[in-house]
Order: sequence, then C-alpha cells, then structure tokens
Amino acid sequence: MKKELKFLSPNGHLGFGPTKEKSFYIGVSENPDYILCDSGSDDIGPGPLGADICTSLKSTQIHDLELMLVEARRLGVPMLIGSAGDTGTNKQVDAYVQIIKDLAKKHNIPKFKLGYFYSEVDKEYLMTKLENGETLEGLDGRGNLTKEEIEKTDRIVAVAGVHPYIKLLDMGADVIIGGRSSDCAIFAAPAIQQGYPENLSYYLGKVLECASFCAEPYGGKESVMGIISHEDVKVKAMHPDQMCTVASVAGHAMYERTNPYFEYVAGGMMDMSQCVYEQHDEKTCRITNPKFVPIEGKVKVKLEGAGRVGSRFIGIAGIRDPYSVQNVDQMIEWAKSQVVERFGENGYELHYHVYGKNGVMGDLEPIKEIKSHELCVIVQGVAPTKEMAEEVAMLGCRQLFYARLPEVKGTAGSVAFILDEVVQATDAYTWTMDHTVPVDDPMELFKVTMIDVK
Repeated sequence: MKKELKFLSPNGHLGFGPTKEKSFYIGVSENPDYILCDSGSDDIGPGPLGADICTSLKSTQIHDLELMLVEARRLGVPMLIGSAGDTGTNKQVDAYVQIIKDLAKKHNIPKFKLGYFYSEVDKEYLMTKLENGETLEGLDGRGNLTKEEIEKTDRIVAVAGVHPYIKLLDMGADVIIGGRSSDCAIFAAPAIQQGYPENLSYYLGKVLECASFCAEPYGGKESVMGIISHEDVKVKAMHPDQMCTVASVAGHAMYERTNPYFEYVAGGMMDMSQCVYEQHDEKTCRITNPKFVPIEGKVKVKLEGAGRVGSRFIGIAGIRDPYSVQNVDQMIEWAKSQVVERFGENGYELHYHVYGKNGVMGDLEPIKEIKSHELCVIVQGVAPTKEMAEEVAMLGCRQLFYARLPEVKGTAGSVAFILDEVVQATDAYTWTMDHTVPVDDPMELFKVTMIDVK
C-alpha cells in the first residue's frame, strides 16, 4: 500500500463552466493517482431534475471530460465523475457514457473498462415502502414523505454514497460515470477502497468537491490536489497564484450546510468540529482529526425529487422615475389586482423580483429603505398551460405601466420594457422530495454496469 495517494480535482462542477487548462496540466505534471470531478449540484434548482435537462452546455461538458479522459488514460490512473450531467439521472449518465466512447474513438485510446451506475428511483418502489409501514423521514424541516408528494413528483434520484464507486473500482473500472452522488463520496470512495481511514477519506472528499473554492485568492474552475496519508489530508492549489490556506480551507469546510461542522452521507456522518488546520507550506494546508460516525441501524439514502408546476413566461420591466421607484410595491399590487380581475385568485402563480430593492433576498433583505435610482422588475407567470402562463406574465408585467398611483400626473415614463413581449422560459418545477429511505443494502438503489471501450 502506498504511503499516500494524490487526487486531482479540476473543477467544482464539471461542465458548468470550462475547466482552466493551465492549472489542470500543472496538476497532471505532479502524477496524481486519480483524476476526479463532481458534475452535479442542487444550486441549479429543481427544474433540470424534473425536466431531465442540463444547465451546462454540452460543448463545455465535452471539453472537461476530454481533458480528464486523455490525461487519465495517458497516466494509467482511474477517472471518476459523479452526478453526471448536473442531476445524475439515467439519461445524463447515458449521455456521459456516450461522450466517453466518442472521445476514446477520437483519440484512439487503447481499450479500457468503463463502469457506470444509475441513481433514478421508481415511484412505485417508494409507494410500496409507505404501504409496508416504513417511514421516509423528511430533511431540512420537511415532514415525512406522503403518497401525495410522491404522486406530484416527476423524477426521483437517490444520492449515492461511496458504495457503487467502490464496487466498480473492485471490478477493475478505469473510468467511472456516476449517477447522483454525495459530492464527497466521489473522492472518498477510492481512498476507502485502498484502505485509508474513513474519517480522512471523507474529509478529503469534502475539501476537494468544489476544487479551487478551497483556495485563495478566489478563482473558480482551477485545479487543486488532495493528498491523503494514514495520518492527515493535505490540499494544494495548482494555480501559480493561488494558495490553500488555513482560512480558505477551514472556510470551505463550513460551506453550504446548515451546521458548519457536519457532513452526512449514506452510512454515517463526518464531524469536522475538532479538525486541526496547519499551514504546511505556502500553497498547502494540512488537516488532521476529522471524525466519522457510522450510522446505527439501516443505512439511509437521501432522495431528491422534483415535480412540474406549470409553463412559465418571464417579463422584464425597468423603472427610473423616482416616484415610481419609491412606490414600486403599490405598482406591483395594482398589477396583481389586474391579473386577479382576469383569472381570479387561484390556478396560477405570479412572482415579482425587484432588483435594486430586494430581488436577491426577498423578504429576508435587511435593508428596507430604497436608495436605488433605478429598478429592474422580473415578472414570472406560471400556469397549467402555455397560453395562460403567457397571459399571466404579460398582464403582470404591462400593468406596471398602468399602475394608478395618487401622484402620477403624466401618461408615460414610469416603466420601460426591454422587450415588448414576454419570453417563454423552461417549465417551472418545485422540489417535492428531500427525504431519506432506509435500505437493507447500500447498493439497493444503484445498478452498476461495466463495459469495455475499444
């Protein structure tokens, strides 16, 4: 067994923005034992999962996969991708498998083993669980899963832990394309499979999942190298001008979680509350003392589900008139009243996002006094049919122009439209499922396949 293993992480979300090549090749020159990348995120919202589409461009996905595949096969080291195509659905896994095949042919790469696994879950499987009296616990304040929520769901993925990756590595996979996965599991799995401690392996995954987000100064899509031994984890920035510091690494460990110290995966929880961070050298941070707490009883696998709400159109209105800026809330109420007059109170959704006031944070915005000299109002109309959604958005947007405020004297100038029409967006979806399902076997929801690519 090697005293340490090197893991090259080139991008925090493969395909979402192109991997920067200079730092990637610097990383390759240091002879990593694995080249790995996460390709998924909940940050993109429920729409891509529900509609089974990518938010990432295919050309960018191919660019990133090509960099990784060519160098991984040249070095003869495994390449792992998790949560293929943003969401890790079966369709996106198949798309990545085909890209790998096409790239192998393009570069005349000698035969290798390609393993992949699916993560989608059939609704009937969950219905049966409920009918058998099992509880599917809700996360983040949700109640336990109900039949009604399952019925409202269009697509479900289970979030894999390390188990399918380890199985495929045991089967001899040279390249792995994973369905939906816990971000850290993609990186932890090879280390665990090679006999390294679970606590350090999971921490390795946590620090590498977003690549250069754990480095400073800020710069996305740059490569970082994670190095695991039996005593510690080290993480090193590959970009010449970036460093992995105590502050940047510890800060990233607290990133994207309600509790800054805990990371939950299928099979247990990593506790980072007692981690010790040291500056190993100018570009490298050393981490020791993470804890891993195995789950008691059955393994619980997280479920993500999305359901369609309706068709969606968007209108864009600009406001520069000072009186209208100060009274934008009353303008919106007027516009809403006109939509109610046409369609009634129910059967559609109408949303306003006022950039320059509280467009990002909504009611959570702590600054209440508007000091902006202009506002941009984004209007979203959602309804069961395309025609109705278009009309809801059009009325909701244009009626801002006609808002009857007490001090308005003129007949023009209160609102400007960058487009006369409203534009069709992707259908609106909502998260219907953020729950866990207990399983007898951690592989129960994940079908693995191995093929030869010639």
